[in-house]
Amino acid sequence: MAKRSRGGGEDFESDRIAGFPHPRETRTLWGQDAALSLAAAALRGGRPPHAWLITGPPGIGKATLAYRMARTLLRYGATDAAPADLSLPADDPVARQIAARSHPGLLVLKRGLNPRTGKPQTELPVDEVRRLSDFFGMTAGADGWRVAIIDPADDMNENAANALLKQLEEPPRNAMLLLLSHRPGRLLPTIRSRCRRLDLRLLSDTVMERALSELLPDMESAERDMLARLAGGSIGAALTLADSDGAMLAQEADRLISQARDPDLVALHGLGDKVSRMRDGLSLFGDFLAAALTARIRARARANGETRRWAEAAARMEELFARADGLNLEPHQTIWTAARGLAATARRAGEP
Repeated sequence: MAKRSRGGGEDFESDRIAGFPHPRETRTLWGQDAALSLAAAALRGGRPPHAWLITGPPGIGKATLAYRMARTLLRYGATDAAPADLSLPADDPVARQIAARSHPGLLVLKRGLNPRTGKPQTELPVDEVRRLSDFFGMTAGADGWRVAIIDPADDMNENAANALLKQLEEPPRNAMLLLLSHRPGRLLPTIRSRCRRLDLRLLSDTVMERALSELLPDMESAERDMLARLAGGSIGAALTLADSDGAMLAQEADRLISQARDPDLVALHGLGDKVSRMRDGLSLFGDFLAAALTARIRARARANGETRRWAEAAARMEELFARADGLNLEPHQTIWTAARGLAATARRAGEP
C-alpha cells in the first residue's frame, strides 16, 4: 500500500512510499522470520524452486523479502555460502548494483507510466512479461543465475498472465521468478500450481511498535500508536498514513464502515470532494477501505459472528475500486456506490 512517487518519467515508481527507502534499499525485514527461514533453507540447500509466489496484504514485506532473496542468489548462487538470514552488507557490489537498478542479473516487472499518456499504467501489459524470454536467455550473476521479480503479479492482464504461464511451463536453468501477490486467488490456478507458495502475515502489535519507533523516531508515541491501529499490521500502510492525507482517508474508511447501515450523505459528498483533489486519492481510499473491511471480518470471526456477507462485500468493494481506477471513474459516484453496497450488507447482516 504505497503512496505513489511524485516523480515522473524513469523516476516514477508505483511502489515507492514517498520519504522512505524503496524495498530494494531496505535492510530490515520486520516480523517475517518464518518465511525468511523457509526461503533461506531453499536457497542454501542448492536446489531452490524456479518460481515462488510470495503472498500477503500490501505493505508487510513481500518486496523486501524478494529483493533480499535476489541479492543473495546473485551474490552467492544457490549454495550454503549464503548467510542464514540472507543478509548482504549495503556496501557489497551486488547490493549496490541492485539498489541502483543496474544489476544485469535482475529484472523487475511492474507498472510504469503509459508512454502515450504519461499517466500511471493500470495493469501490467503482455509486452512487459514477454521481456522474460530474452532476459532468461542471458547469463549473469553468481554461477549464471538470473532473477525476475513481478510486483505485483496481480496487475497482469489476461495476455500477460498467459505469457508468464509459458515461462513457468519451461523454466530455464539457473533462473528464478519471484511473483508477489496481494490477492493470489485472482491469479490463474495454473500459475499458482507451478510456484512454491510463501505466505507472509500481518505484523503483530509488538513488531509494529518496534518498526515504527525506528522508522518514525520524531513522531510522538501516541501518534505512532494511532497509525499502528489504523494500519492493521501493515508497515506500508502505517507509513502511508504518516502523511496527513493518508490518515484522513483511513479515518474516513473506518467511519464509512462504522456507519455502514446509515451513512452520512453530507459527509460522503465532502469525502468525494477531498478524494477528487488528491493524486491517487480514490485508489488509496479503496486500499484503506479494504484494510478496514479485513479488520472487521477478523473481529467478527474472533467473536464467532457472521462473516460471509462481509467477505462478499469486501470482494465487491475490491472489484468496484479496481474498475474505477482502471477506467478513471468519477470519485463521488464510486464512493456513493460503495456506501450503498455497505449499507445493504449491514442490513442483511443484522448490524445495529
